[in-house]
Amino acid sequence: MLDHLVFATRDLSAAVERFAVATGVQPVEGGRHEGRGTRNYLVGLGPTSYLEIIGPDLERPGTQPAWFGIDELTADKLVTWAVRPDDIDAAVIAAREAGVDLGAVLPMSRATPTGELLSWRLALADPPPYDGIVPFVIDWGSSRHPAASGLPSAELVEFSATYPRPGDVGAVLDALDVSLPVAAGEAGLRAVVAGPGGSCTLR
Repeated sequence: MLDHLVFATRDLSAAVERFAVATGVQPVEGGRHEGRGTRNYLVGLGPTSYLEIIGPDLERPGTQPAWFGIDELTADKLVTWAVRPDDIDAAVIAAREAGVDLGAVLPMSRATPTGELLSWRLALADPPPYDGIVPFVIDWGSSRHPAASGLPSAELVEFSATYPRPGDVGAVLDALDVSLPVAAGEAGLRAVVAGPGGSCTLR
């Protein structure tokens, strides 16, 4: 099941404003990733998924490398996506058997702007396998899912990918029991998100 899309930027405020102007939906602050020097803004894509716009936290620089290669970005990018399997540990094993190491399952947490603590477990390889077309996996445990916290809502109209050898990616996606249209082409993800003011294409 799709959990969220990750759109990374070097200029968080500018990316949030561009999205709001294009769609008429204003992303809301999600929180800070302490130690990583990043923060995010969120938009709901339905009751169980959302868009994460993530960028540098200028007020609290990190002591560890920023996630998703943000420090090296030269342009905004839809860098990867996350799925929420029924069993995260089994999903990591299945991906490994299909030839992809998603990394160790690690505990994470962040505080929301209201002070609520969200805790989750994830396996996130760095760099993301297959240029981010293979998703990472996440388990929110007993925490309230971000999409269930009253986020401003938009519609995910389209989500697809291209890769030079689509069959290679397809085998791993099948192992994770997730569906994503993958056509032949230069590696990349593409999402079209729409709101009352229009649509925005994320790549």
